[in-house]
Amino acid sequence: MRWFVALIVILLAFYYFLPEPEHRPVEETFIGDQVKVLRKAENFEDEYLKATRERQDRMEEELEKATGG
Repeated sequence: MRWFVALIVILLAFYYFLPEPEHRPVEETFIGDQVKVLRKAENFEDEYLKATRERQDRMEEELEKATGG
């Protein structure tokens, strides 16, 4: 029974000292295509939010001009 415990300890030590495999970028995994689409959507969302802010600023300026403020 002692040899079994010793074997487990040795195997755990061996596993602990094994080098970790390098992590692959998420674009190279099985969900890579979906990630690429999401990254494009982020750019679209940023452009949309910027355009919305600009439109809101123009409307506020027009409202100030119209009310004389």
